[in-house]
Amino acid sequence: MKSKKISVLGCGWLGLPFAINRITKGDPVKGSTTTPNKLEVLKEKGITPHLFTLGESKQENYIAFLKESEVIVINFPPKRIPNIISIYQEQIQHILPFISEDQKVIFISSTSVYQNTNGEVLETLAIQPEKESGKAVAAVEKLLQEHLKDRVTIIRLSGLIGEDRLPGRFLANKKNVQNGDAPINVIHRDDCIGLINAVIEKNVWGEIINGCADKHPIRKEYYILAAKNIGLTPPNFIQQKETDFKIISNTKSKTLLGYTYIYPDPLKLIS
Repeated sequence: MKSKKISVLGCGWLGLPFAINRITKGDPVKGSTTTPNKLEVLKEKGITPHLFTLGESKQENYIAFLKESEVIVINFPPKRIPNIISIYQEQIQHILPFISEDQKVIFISSTSVYQNTNGEVLETLAIQPEKESGKAVAAVEKLLQEHLKDRVTIIRLSGLIGEDRLPGRFLANKKNVQNGDAPINVIHRDDCIGLINAVIEKNVWGEIINGCADKHPIRKEYYILAAKNIGLTPPNFIQQKETDFKIISNTKSKTLLGYTYIYPDPLKLIS
């Protein structure tokens, strides 16, 4: 397989291992960070490091980072701050003018853009985000689609687990937790990387694709077991007559990309 030049905007929890994965496949990879101390880490992994902060750096930094790359992976979440929606859009707008017409983009989005439907959620749903973070991500999705048209593919990832993100810690010791009977939507980091790779290798552009494990265990069953298995006090869930939920469908990721999930059952990861 011919190598591809890739730029990863945001080498954090997901971006760094993804970049390393592409290096092992023989791809030249550029990686961005806002932390000077991380430059050496990227270099040691074979990634060409670029230090800049969107909106605070010179245009030359963006141009050098994007130059000659065939695929750009935008992978940083909005910060939980006031004006989150406008600030997240402004960050993306700083780099958009420097993406050329022959470059493809993958935007790592979130299933937080979906409202609770009390049923299965497909990519065709008209989204109505309920939280500010979801609204910010939805706004950037729209911005990228308007600017890049069919050159951007959006991957909406469910709750991220794997490596140091142990679900047993998320709700340990919590009291009166709600929505205990709701099904959960999570995805392991290895499957996140697998989906991004599948988009690149199959040349799938202009799409929106959900990323989520096949199975959706009940929230209280999952988080109680997860806490017990790492020796923490499990959460206490309150009884509720009704619960709000959504079930993220991953059917499109499997049919369009031909992807088979490495970790289809979240319960097997904690049992």
